[in-house]
Amino acid sequence: QLQLVESGGGLAQPGGSLRLSCAASGFTLDYFDIGWFRQAPGKEREGLSCISRSGGVTNYADSVKGRFTISRDSAKITVYLQMNSLKPEDTAVYYCAAAGWRGCTLQWADFNSWGQGTQVTVSS
Repeated sequence: QLQLVESGGGLAQPGGSLRLSCAASGFTLDYFDIGWFRQAPGKEREGLSCISRSGGVTNYADSVKGRFTISRDSAKITVYLQMNSLKPEDTAVYYCAAAGWRGCTLQWADFNSWGQGTQVTVSS
């Protein structure tokens, strides 16, 4: 069973950057479209970005477009989320997940194999 693990979260200042990583335990990710999501306390889980299994297609939520970049390494082992120009409202737990048959919809219900999440806090 695919298990995803996120890493790279932490504390950043407003305007700063962080890079999150998503890796699979015992698998490569080349058979999966992978999405990034976040959930802040008291809010619904929000789809941020998704990348196709080939890496050739990406999409972004309006809230992060132009600031966040999704990519995957050439070995298809890790998917990254580069986060720049961070804002306090980006504070949340960030998750990666594998897309189901609907592909990169950014709707959390269409994804599975969720990781445990990594905390991102943006504060001065």
